[in-house]
Amino acid sequence: MKRYEIRWASLDPVHGSEMAKTHPVVIVSLDALNARLQTVTVCPLTTRLHPTWRSRIGVRIGKQDAEIAVDQIRTIARSRLGDRLGKLSAEEAGVLRRLITEMYGE
Repeated sequence: MKRYEIRWASLDPVHGSEMAKTHPVVIVSLDALNARLQTVTVCPLTTRLHPTWRSRIGVRIGKQDAEIAVDQIRTIARSRLGDRLGKLSAEEAGVLRRLITEMYGE
């Protein structure tokens, strides 16, 4: 598993307003951490579009419009990850890095 890959992930069980069920997710943790830890940090993708939300990034996965839900970032066990669906483009990865830094960095 590599940073910016899109994979299926089982997100249940959840609490409160967390995204539930099986969703595609983008791996955002560093490859060095992904290789050593039993957890990965991910942002779920959703097809419930909110184009005015600054915490979401619009992407296209296959033939489906989706959003990366940066406001739903979380760390999950690697065992929750399933098949690889694709990978973000370099441009999409750059937008995602900037938004994560804007939301959670300095």
